[in-house]
Amino acid sequence: MNYEPQTGDVVEIRTEKALYKGTIMPRHEFSRDDILILKLENGYNMGISLKNILSVSLIEKGDMGGVKHGGKRPEGKGKKVTIFSTGGTIASYVDYKTGAVHPAVSSEDLLFSVPELANIADMEAKVLFSVLSEDIGPEHWKKMALESGKALNSGSEGVIIAHGTDTMGYSSAALSFALRNLNGPVVFVGSQRSSDRPSSDATMNLLSAARVAISDLGEVAVVMHANTSDDYCHIHRGTRVRKMHTSRRDAFKSINSEPIGRADSEGAELRDYRKRSGGEVEILPNFEEKVALLYSYPGLDAETIEFSLSRSKGAVIAGTGLGHIKPALIDAMKNAILDGKPVVMTSQCLYGTVDMNVYSTGRELIKAGVINGGDMLPETAYVKLSWALANIDGGDIAEFMKTNVAGEIGERRFL
Repeated sequence: MNYEPQTGDVVEIRTEKALYKGTIMPRHEFSRDDILILKLENGYNMGISLKNILSVSLIEKGDMGGVKHGGKRPEGKGKKVTIFSTGGTIASYVDYKTGAVHPAVSSEDLLFSVPELANIADMEAKVLFSVLSEDIGPEHWKKMALESGKALNSGSEGVIIAHGTDTMGYSSAALSFALRNLNGPVVFVGSQRSSDRPSSDATMNLLSAARVAISDLGEVAVVMHANTSDDYCHIHRGTRVRKMHTSRRDAFKSINSEPIGRADSEGAELRDYRKRSGGEVEILPNFEEKVALLYSYPGLDAETIEFSLSRSKGAVIAGTGLGHIKPALIDAMKNAILDGKPVVMTSQCLYGTVDMNVYSTGRELIKAGVINGGDMLPETAYVKLSWALANIDGGDIAEFMKTNVAGEIGERRFL
């Protein structure tokens, strides 16, 4: 090859089988010297063996030449955005020789995974922890809240949290209660499909999240694909979003609410949102870990309820229909409530709202002291109760749970 490929250059590569056009990606610690990584025009990455390359033609000179893993990170222009990694597939790398997928393990990895981020903002990256999504809990929520608040109060326009998708709705709800008076967005983003797959959604999701991070939003949000194509992403309120499919790229939906906007790599459009404040973020990061989330089902018995409540300081019930549980179980909940343990009723239907005034069972639950969770998602109610038990006096928890704090309770029905 007469031309020496440089990171960031837009090139045309000819092999015996095909002609490829794209941008040369930086190397990282899992890169092999005999593999050239090319980001195609459709946003997907592919590895091409150097021995199969017949020619490389320069189309456009890039401005990131020579950047390699461990070198100077890509310098962005304009507003400062802090990006935290917690794990998940979004910033993973592929060894194109073996097919192995590796997680990002340094701040450089995060930025090198999508170097186009530098065209949107000046990114400061940090790995908070690297754990599976299902392992994230209250102690991780606390660290995310502390670090996000600190970043916003130290001059960042916004914060991006790269997170595994399975429990991202829990974490976004947690930070919605732990961070108040937000002077910038806190944007959760994930990837349904890892970067070794041609249908990966990682790049588009992350670039869209970056656009939201420099917007006027003053809330916690989740940014993920809006449909199965690479058209745009939806911006979901952090307390209203739920993963509704195991693998589809558009798995995340706003429940009992419309998305608060849409975004792509070019910009973000917002509606019905809370604007960023002009003051400092208030950080209230503590959560009570001993909270139960119980699902009502036909074979559920009082012994199971009693055992769960005996080990918890409060519970959220995902009841049937309008918020029901069979009458034989009400005494078990009543005894826990008399013992000072709040019990909140939500519905496993997800759409619609709890109404315990319609049927006799519901009215018995009201008499027992069960708190009406309105149209909150069971997961959001669980996180809210966890936060309330760690921050609010016991006598005020019932009123707090019925108060709309971060957009988690609505008056309008959307479906």
